[in-house]
Amino acid sequence: MTILSSSTLHAAFGDKLQENISLAAYTSARIGGKADALIVANSADELAEIVSQLWEMDIPYLLLGGGSNLLISDAGFRGVVVLNKAKEIRFVEDEAPSVLVESGVTMSRLANQAATRGLAGMEWAATVPGTVGGAIYGNAGAFGGDMAGALLHVEILTKARREQWDVSELAYAYRSSKLKRDAVKCAILSAEIKLTNGEQAEIQERMRSFIQKRKNTQPPGASMGSMFKNPEGDYAGRLIEAAGLKATKIGNVEVSTVHANFFVNHGETKGSDVKALIELVKKTVFEKFDVELELEIEIVGE
Repeated sequence: MTILSSSTLHAAFGDKLQENISLAAYTSARIGGKADALIVANSADELAEIVSQLWEMDIPYLLLGGGSNLLISDAGFRGVVVLNKAKEIRFVEDEAPSVLVESGVTMSRLANQAATRGLAGMEWAATVPGTVGGAIYGNAGAFGGDMAGALLHVEILTKARREQWDVSELAYAYRSSKLKRDAVKCAILSAEIKLTNGEQAEIQERMRSFIQKRKNTQPPGASMGSMFKNPEGDYAGRLIEAAGLKATKIGNVEVSTVHANFFVNHGETKGSDVKALIELVKKTVFEKFDVELELEIEIVGE
């Protein structure tokens, strides 16, 4: 960041602005270089205000929630990282219950709070890393549930205004949305998610069952989540394992021995090593099975 842009940002954001911040601590894989600056948004309104100011100033920014499904390069991010901590949750408890939730709420917190109120429909979300905003953007899902089936509508900030989109306008597909496919310039502020009334004990038991299944089938430790989308009619993890790539390492990143579609960071891992392992896995799977694996994660930075 230049001296001019630094002073301009300080004039706009004051003490909220942190400079030269390592991003590794803000990602689930614990990988990533430094950002020029970081600002924390503690509410949807504050998030909208910060992003609008950055648009007006023509400053590059990265909106960061839980930092899952994301690989930040060793060179970091040239611009401002906006850390989304907008965490308000309001339940509408009637014959057709729902929840109004800001986009910085973690999926596991949302699932647990719904369950304690005897509200069903989000049990699957207890196993999903990251925040509501990220889940909406990428149509996160697990155990037969996903955002496409749960969402009613979402509030989005565009350069024009704050807009409310119905779930149909997001044009959801497998682990994708219109926002992701078309790289729509926006910020997801909040959403309303549908729920159903149920028995608290039964809901919590389903949630515990999903969490245990996840623990049994996915590796512990620092990772980005699933690296590749499942090809139609198959599973990325099966293809990677069948290619003999389990336990393959480059630097300190390893194809998990528990689930081959996860890369585990064993400490002090470089983003460049992860990229090299991605290319090796894609090349080997294509050569053996003529299948082009598509990344589920996103790569950010120089």
